[in-house]
Amino acid sequence: MSRDHSLADSKPLKALICVSTLAAATVVHANSNGNTSAGISLDPVLVTAQALKGPQDMPSQGSLVATQPQSIVGGDFIRQNDSPAANYTDIMKYTPSVSTVDPNGPGLSENLGTSIRGFQDGQFNVTFDGIPWGDSNDFTHHSTSYFMPQDIGNVVVDRGPGNAATLGEATFGGTVYVQSDNPRRRAGATAWLSYGSFRTKLLGFRYDTGVVDRWNGASGFISAKTLSSDGYLTNAKIDRSDVFLKYIQPLNDFTNLSFAANLNKVHQNPPIGATLAQIQAFGPNYGYNTDPNSQSYYAYQLDKITTDYEYVGLHSHFSGWIFDNKLYTYGYYHDGWNGEDPNGQATNGTILPGGVPNGTIYGPNNVPGQQMHMYYRSLGDIFRVSKQVGPGEAQVGAWYDHQTNSRAQFEIDMTNNNAYDPLYGGCGCWTPGTLPTLANSADRLMNDYLFTREYYAQYVWHAIEGLDLTGGVKHVSFERVLHADYNQGPIGGALSYDKTWSRNLASFDAHYKILPNWSVYAQWAQGFLAPNLNVFYVADPAKNQVDPQSTTNVQAGTTWVGHHVTVSADAYKIDFTNEIASVGKGVSKYFINLGGVKYRGFEFEGSVDVGAGFALYANGSVNSAKVTADNTWVPNTPDRTASLGVVYHRAGWQGSLTGKYVGRRYGDTGDTVPFGSYATVDGALNYDFGTAIPGFQDLQLGITAQNLADRKSIYADNGTNANGDYLFFTIPGRSYQVNLTAKF
Repeated sequence: MSRDHSLADSKPLKALICVSTLAAATVVHANSNGNTSAGISLDPVLVTAQALKGPQDMPSQGSLVATQPQSIVGGDFIRQNDSPAANYTDIMKYTPSVSTVDPNGPGLSENLGTSIRGFQDGQFNVTFDGIPWGDSNDFTHHSTSYFMPQDIGNVVVDRGPGNAATLGEATFGGTVYVQSDNPRRRAGATAWLSYGSFRTKLLGFRYDTGVVDRWNGASGFISAKTLSSDGYLTNAKIDRSDVFLKYIQPLNDFTNLSFAANLNKVHQNPPIGATLAQIQAFGPNYGYNTDPNSQSYYAYQLDKITTDYEYVGLHSHFSGWIFDNKLYTYGYYHDGWNGEDPNGQATNGTILPGGVPNGTIYGPNNVPGQQMHMYYRSLGDIFRVSKQVGPGEAQVGAWYDHQTNSRAQFEIDMTNNNAYDPLYGGCGCWTPGTLPTLANSADRLMNDYLFTREYYAQYVWHAIEGLDLTGGVKHVSFERVLHADYNQGPIGGALSYDKTWSRNLASFDAHYKILPNWSVYAQWAQGFLAPNLNVFYVADPAKNQVDPQSTTNVQAGTTWVGHHVTVSADAYKIDFTNEIASVGKGVSKYFINLGGVKYRGFEFEGSVDVGAGFALYANGSVNSAKVTADNTWVPNTPDRTASLGVVYHRAGWQGSLTGKYVGRRYGDTGDTVPFGSYATVDGALNYDFGTAIPGFQDLQLGITAQNLADRKSIYADNGTNANGDYLFFTIPGRSYQVNLTAKF
């Protein structure tokens, strides 16, 4: 990193980060770490930047080549201003129309309540290096279970369904593109050390091979990190370890082979929220207690999660053709334990007296609990090809994904060595006087499979100088298969069933570069969301009358980049149809399509270089998401959001002070559980010693801090406990991290 760089020296026209959803483009990744990779890519989102500081230092930036609203968070901002433990959800929080909070502190728990324009997790895609990932049962994502910020190059928030080439099960509400960091050109090692609030400790090490000439210019890196923390919430601890590897091997002048792998392990006491009475009695940071006779004892609430993620990519371009293929797999292995009522409101007691043949009974004061597992693995392939045809490019591609998921949950006695406990077992199949077994203590025993197939074709027509018109169609097909010895849901029982849904989705967008520094775009596109597995949690899924939920998106926007100013703005209108809802109860319950939701809004973001090393950043949105049937508000949808920040970079110093405002919203359907608006302010200050200290290529010392005003108001609910009381989360109190990064 240059020690004397000033924002006043940057040229916004050269340095603007560009994200392309148009035709294939030559891409050069570069930032202050010296990371580079060059080539031509067919990924739907391509991020490029010159090695200048301006845009990379901003909390978020728009794009001159976007065909729908997009915001990019650059790698330098992530490394210098976010907590070293941050999840990708923390990284994207400053982008327009986004609200997101980690309830246990930054990166110290899975995020709950992430919203983009009112679309919740499970209603938008998350990809890693262009590959969609997530749980097949409901398309949600485990933000602490895969990638750590030290290995992330940038995060792009794409607020729209994209074009035909945008792949994934949930283009319904947009896509969050998480892109890995690139190998550095120079060989060397990097060490990270961080300590902060809640006794949060992070240690890490990275080794880069540099560009190795004798290996035909190959390069790669491997990193290992460990994280431990007590967490903001009482007794909600987390221990995490992660290893990431990336390798790029040029095979010749026009073909590259790439490989990436990630292994992540988490042990945590996952928080679920607290009632108002508990918050009043024990404080806003109440999580769990320390009483082993309580169902809310922290040691009974335990997750052990192991994940892996691997892909092999082959990219080639020759004679006007561009080929891109990624073969991948990822797995998620989760073993979990919890009290029957983790909030601790239900009474104790396991197996009624008179118990089992050997005379053993469980105690009336024993603590009932649950043990579960969810093990899944996805295997898939994404293939893309492009060819110059006439006055434009023809693009076709396909995606196939097969996820196998094993899920089980059964009742146990927490104080009797986790013995099976049929008293609470959902199957209701225990006969008093018989031995407890897994089968008669089960809430669910099931194997499900999801087969996803998507094919697309589109054409990018260079109509006139500066004007690109893109039209395409995508065919999507989802097949769900369920084999359950005991099905999840109130009906339970054995079930074997499969169902396939398919449809065609069209898209059209126009992008016109009025001037080299000013572009406008417009988009009409259809999005979709495949039905969740819960449509099979009924006695007879054949009675369901369900089509995939869909959106029709109309959006328009513009980006302008002046000498010292960048501005992006857009307006959107989204109609959501085919909302899936249940009708009937018990054995008569089934699912149908009802109405939908109307989403409307306006968004902007921009930055201005004010000189002397200072730059200002701001964004804002006005959002509406109302249910068509009764005009009530969609839960967890703020009516507005805003960010305001100042960034400084000069003579080795870098700092930022950034605020986030989230407007009014509701925590449940029917405009119940209202939440007031809130604002938080984060800060960072870093000094780069450069090569001034012998033995180091670079040495940086800094501090990052969150919620400087120490606001702890309730911001979200997490359903109810056994008594029907709402469980709430408060904004994590003030926290800080002191960080040291050394390069050798």
